[in-house]
Amino acid sequence: MSAFWSKKKRKVCVVGLDGVPYTLLKRLTEDGTMPETAEILRSGHLAQMKVTLPEISAVSWPSFMTGVNPGQHSIFGFVDLKPHSYSLRFPSFGDVRVPTIWDKLGEKKKRSIVINQPSTYPARPIEGVLISGFVALSLKKAVHPKSLLPKLEQDGYIIDIDTMRAREDHAYLVNELNRTLDARQRTVNSLWDSEEWDLFEVVVTGTDRLHHYLWSALDDTSDQHHEAFLNFYRRVDSFIGSIHSRFRRLTGAGENTPGFFILSDHGFTGIKSEFYLNAWLKQEGFLKLEAEEVDSIEAISEGSLAFALDPSRIYLNMTGKYPKGSVKPEDVRSIVADIKAGLSELSCNGDRVVEKVFERAEAYDGPFAEQGPDLVVVSKYGYDVKSSPKKKELFGRSALTGMHTWDDAFFFSPQQPPQNLNITDIAGIILQYMEG
Repeated sequence: MSAFWSKKKRKVCVVGLDGVPYTLLKRLTEDGTMPETAEILRSGHLAQMKVTLPEISAVSWPSFMTGVNPGQHSIFGFVDLKPHSYSLRFPSFGDVRVPTIWDKLGEKKKRSIVINQPSTYPARPIEGVLISGFVALSLKKAVHPKSLLPKLEQDGYIIDIDTMRAREDHAYLVNELNRTLDARQRTVNSLWDSEEWDLFEVVVTGTDRLHHYLWSALDDTSDQHHEAFLNFYRRVDSFIGSIHSRFRRLTGAGENTPGFFILSDHGFTGIKSEFYLNAWLKQEGFLKLEAEEVDSIEAISEGSLAFALDPSRIYLNMTGKYPKGSVKPEDVRSIVADIKAGLSELSCNGDRVVEKVFERAEAYDGPFAEQGPDLVVVSKYGYDVKSSPKKKELFGRSALTGMHTWDDAFFFSPQQPPQNLNITDIAGIILQYMEG
């Protein structure tokens, strides 16, 4: 082994592809759409991976960057409940209760360059550079150190596309995805050479946006955006290939490039129907609302046994925990059993809707597990669980054509990863490699 790969000087490069399924990556690398990525995959090991629940970026990325489940890092969704309340709050990077992989490297004076990492807003100091990704609201608060802000603004850095506009205007979506990827590439090029680093990470979030709004175009060759879908993946392929080539040159690595990793934070599949969980809880008598038309779960009525938060989290309305709590500890088992039994029997057009209902103890462990939901619903592919209390019908559709999956994320490593891989394993794998 060369002196470069001594324990002291091992470098790592990580590319994150938000929402890219293992099955789709295999397909596109085998059919010629992504030739550069295909060559990279042949040099190592591609593994299918499960993620923490619920299977959304707000939970999965903290699980990746800390190496622990939500019961330990404390992030259970894009929104969470304020203590002893039905009011919602938006967790931030400051709510992540354990050190990240970059914090651990920083303790050893190793520098990390992290670009477009979701769930890190507002950016806080790390040993190196952090540019927050989704759901960053302002570039000024998304950058550490602040001295990089003028350069990013000059280069036209883009945090994310306007997803609300993208719902209605798919031509805009395609154009902005490409423009954003170009901006990301400029920042990679700039920081790669201008900063000292031991770990370099960049996340592509455009893949998730593409899937949400244009998943139906993937297999429909008559869809006007079919080629645009594939062309974006061709551009992502070039993006990955360029970074891999630079890393090989930097490290002097051979065909197998130690230290180069790729991963996603969840999978994706097409939507047959959305399933509205609070509407079901209401229909089955578990949830009562103060009025027919409500804006939030704050309109819950006395006597309610359970309520849901997006996307698929069910909370028992416990006495002493919530202002209108009515569930006593001795009643928990029977209510949980009733909810699980009811959901297991639920069907839509002859299809079973629910794959499994996880109880809290199955999904989480750690000092913050009690803050999490009592149940998490994992649906069958095609049935996208939503929890808006505004919905009256059990099933419906929106502008979305693609939904997340929990068991079809991926991880690529030059070395053979362990069996039964979970996203919580990845930080440890990277740190172990860097330590030699």
